[in-house]
Amino acid sequence: MNKILLVEDEKNFAHVLKDYLGMNGYEVTLATNGEEGSVAFSNSTFGLCVLDVMMPRKDGFSLAEEIRLKDREVPLIFLTARGMREDMLRGYRIGADDYIVKPFDSEVLLMKIRAIMGRKNGSNNDGQQLFVIGDFTFNASLRSLCGKNSPEVRLSPKEAQLLKLLCIHRNEVLTREKALKQIWKEDNYFTARSMDVYIVKLRKYLSADTKIIISNVHGNGYSLQLKETL
Repeated sequence: MNKILLVEDEKNFAHVLKDYLGMNGYEVTLATNGEEGSVAFSNSTFGLCVLDVMMPRKDGFSLAEEIRLKDREVPLIFLTARGMREDMLRGYRIGADDYIVKPFDSEVLLMKIRAIMGRKNGSNNDGQQLFVIGDFTFNASLRSLCGKNSPEVRLSPKEAQLLKLLCIHRNEVLTREKALKQIWKEDNYFTARSMDVYIVKLRKYLSADTKIIISNVHGNGYSLQLKETL
């Protein structure tokens, strides 16, 4: 579904964002406060909701809690001018898929929406080529990794394949066996050591964003996560 509910009380910003998302193929319903957003959600079906946190009449957290009572699966993205850790944790506890602090790059929001809706629609398999990882955007088909404050890096084929698998299994465990058989076509001591080297390289490429973690899951594999989602 390409329908988005945007609930944002800063009207000029809201209309600019609505038009931008509309130009990129999304059908956007705009509500300018939490109560309007609640009514809009009750009267239609959406593929994703983008909610400002600080709003009159009903704040974004309260609206999200109402939405979760009606639909436990619809993806939620919070927009806020506040980057407080407590607010972020509250948003994720409610069930947010992402939390974006203003001001932000509209293209980054667009990439996050595409990635989230892609996963929701079941396209997080080999067909997905574009991933947002914290401050980075990864284009698997071009093997391009672009950071917000970092120069573009062109990955090797195996680096790109491994990072793509980690993105597909984000917040899950990518088992060694699966990665080795899919990328190296065999699982043995030498290919396992080779994969460890590639993991170290990926960590280095992503090190500009300290929220990003590629953690070892002892005896099993690796997991790609963001600190704020833990």
